[in-house]
Amino acid sequence: MKFYLASSNPGKLRDFSGMAPLEVELLPGFAALPLAIEDGATFEANAVKKAEHYSRLSGQRVVADDSGLEVAALGGAPGVHSARFAGPNASDADNNRLLLERLTGVPRKRRQAAFVCVLALAEAGRLLATFHGRAEGFILEAPRGAHGFGYDPLFYSPAAGCAFGELTPEQKAHYSHRGAAARQLLAWRQAQNARTHSHG
Repeated sequence: MKFYLASSNPGKLRDFSGMAPLEVELLPGFAALPLAIEDGATFEANAVKKAEHYSRLSGQRVVADDSGLEVAALGGAPGVHSARFAGPNASDADNNRLLLERLTGVPRKRRQAAFVCVLALAEAGRLLATFHGRAEGFILEAPRGAHGFGYDPLFYSPAAGCAFGELTPEQKAHYSHRGAAARQLLAWRQAQNARTHSHG
């Protein structure tokens, strides 16, 4: 059972590539489809909107990912605005720079943060399930590592013992919010397969 990812973000697709045996491919023709309006107040609301929208347009079984960074000292910001924290066309570098600016002078013990991911799975415009993942850590004072994307170089994971920017996709999948949500998706798929086989 293949899943099609509704995303134009190459970093997200790279993350999924580290998650064998989950088969995720970019939704064919995604670039030509009208964009979903991501105006939800939560990651789940946006993920569901995207999954329903793109599965309705494509007729495929679609996975949509909405994810971001919540920083305690910033009241949970950037949150659902993570990708456009520094403005609508902000680059990763712009967003990282703004995050560090906002945390200037904040001591390490108050730099707690979490990456949150919600995956929504839909088929023909109908929501099938949602899956939630979370990774706890804190924000470094300078970026580390050349891997990953977004805020990965600034996010230190105590579980991994390094920044997400220092992990390969396979290593990151083990510790990340997206990896946790993807494992739930995989378990759901295995349960569906088992049910199909028990009836057939």
